[in-house]
Order: sequence, then C-alpha cells, then structure tokens
Amino acid sequence: MTMDIRLARVDSRLLHGQVATSWAKTIIPDRILVVSDAAADNDLRKTLITQAAPPGVGTNVITVDRMLDIYDDPQFDGLKILLLTETVQDMLKLVNGGVQLKGLGIDIGSLAFSDGMTLITDAIAVGPSEAKSIRDLHNLGLEVFAQKIPNDGKKDVLPMLEKAGF
Repeated sequence: MTMDIRLARVDSRLLHGQVATSWAKTIIPDRILVVSDAAADNDLRKTLITQAAPPGVGTNVITVDRMLDIYDDPQFDGLKILLLTETVQDMLKLVNGGVQLKGLGIDIGSLAFSDGMTLITDAIAVGPSEAKSIRDLHNLGLEVFAQKIPNDGKKDVLPMLEKAGF
C-alpha cells in the first residue's frame, strides 16, 4: 500500500486560495504535499505556502527527490494526499520515479506565461518543454486535463496542444 493520492495537480501558483478552498473541500485531504525543488529551497516561499493551507490540513513543501523517497514509506500508507507540483516537468519526474497516477490523471490547473510560451487556455501557457512533458505523461497512459475548479468539466489538454501547433 502507498499513500492515497486524491488529486495530482500542476499549478505554477502552487497552494493558493482556489486550491485551499475549492479543491481541499472536494478532495478532503489529510495532507497537502507541495513538490517543488525551488520552493523547498526557499524558506520564505515555504512559509507562505504553508500559511495558505486550509485549517486542519497538514502541508509540506518538499523536493522531487524527497517525494520519491517517501512515496512507498509505510508511515504514509492510506494518507489522503493532494499533490501539487509547480511544473509539468516535475510531475513527469514523479511519474518516471514510480508515483502511480493511473486512473487519477493529472490536472493542469495553471501554468504561468513567459517568453516563448503560448496560451492554450486563459490560465495555461506552454512552451516546447511543457508540451513534450504533457505528451510524455499521455504516452505513459495518463489522462492529462485542464480543470480549474471541481465544478468545471475536465478538458483534454492534447487537442489544445495540437491546435496551438505543438
């Protein structure tokens, strides 16, 4: 047995109001794991992220390697997890490292725009690296979808990539 991941979400904003309110109320996690090497290495970001957690839900900001270390640790068996990564590439590292998300899929909630990226929704911007990682996740048999909040329907990200020329 391993931890019970209830939601695997990529969100460049990591833990923010939408996740702390809408998603946490729907998923009802025991713990929120924020997996980001950059955030785990920044004490201010870690403090701000943990302060945004909903009351009564433990939150940890950890590195990708730490997540892979604890994934099979029996002390986390059955713990209901809301898993957040900052990038699609980090989510791919977790899957390639053994984190099982089949049947659950990956929600791309938000990816911030920067130079060289293309908006595929009003909240998701991708560049060649993000597009490749999304395709890699899909080719591993995982559903990759966009869903801002629980009441929104899931929208398959692959047709959006194709429409944007990726």
